[in-house]
Amino acid sequence: MTKRILNYLGWIIVAILLGFLHMRIVLGPASTSDSSGITFLNSIHDFVLWYVGAIIGAIIAFAFILLDILYLNKKLQDHSKATLIRLSVIIGLAIIIGATHYFLEEIADVI
Repeated sequence: MTKRILNYLGWIIVAILLGFLHMRIVLGPASTSDSSGITFLNSIHDFVLWYVGAIIGAIIAFAFILLDILYLNKKLQDHSKATLIRLSVIIGLAIIIGATHYFLEEIADVI
């Protein structure tokens, strides 16, 4: 039981890192300047990167754990490349969720 919890904790960390990566791609790098107004905007940029990235990562983690419990555990019981398949599944989920976030924010203007 403890091994399974630690395993899912590792996948949660990967999912949150993928959420941060998505937000880094969407927001781009922070601008650099010596002005105090730009410094304030950089702090907003960093806050949005961490806050929204963590939320998107949590959504990715929730979807992955749900998919893993309901489907992948049965299919990958004794498969030699189970970790590689799970990694590709979580990256695929991150792409789908990131594309959905981008669509809802930029195209549909819902968020």
